[in-house]
Amino acid sequence: MTRFDRESVHGYVQVPESFGPEGLSLMTVTGTLLELPYSEIKVVSFVRDFEGGDTWRNHRSFASRPKSPGLWVRFSFRDGDGTEGVLANNLAMLEPVGFYLIPPDPSFQNQRLFVPRQALTEARVLGVIGGRPLPKAAKKVKPTDEEQLEMFP
Repeated sequence: MTRFDRESVHGYVQVPESFGPEGLSLMTVTGTLLELPYSEIKVVSFVRDFEGGDTWRNHRSFASRPKSPGLWVRFSFRDGDGTEGVLANNLAMLEPVGFYLIPPDPSFQNQRLFVPRQALTEARVLGVIGGRPLPKAAKKVKPTDEEQLEMFP
């Protein structure tokens, strides 16, 4: 987990039970339980392993339009930093305290990110990716003169 003013914290969270209305419960790798307010948290990174190195690197945007379905978003943080990702295009998956997103490079250390709403100054939707195609509109037939209603007598 990356924090605004302090060092990152490595640990485990239980989703969604660890995410309360005011903060996050995190068990550190040493077994200490921490209660962290959302105002201190910049981003929670769900990683492959703790030995993988840096979880917050400079390249945090897509080089081209993402392929996975969802909402392509750009988040701006309170400290002026930013990141892009793909949110699920499903209202049932929205959390009241923050957003889960897939980062631009999921083959990197981060599998998924959680960004608290309090950490953001702006959230911008850049595009809607994938989903079901819209049904084709029925072919419009021009009415004949007999079917056309007269507007003025």
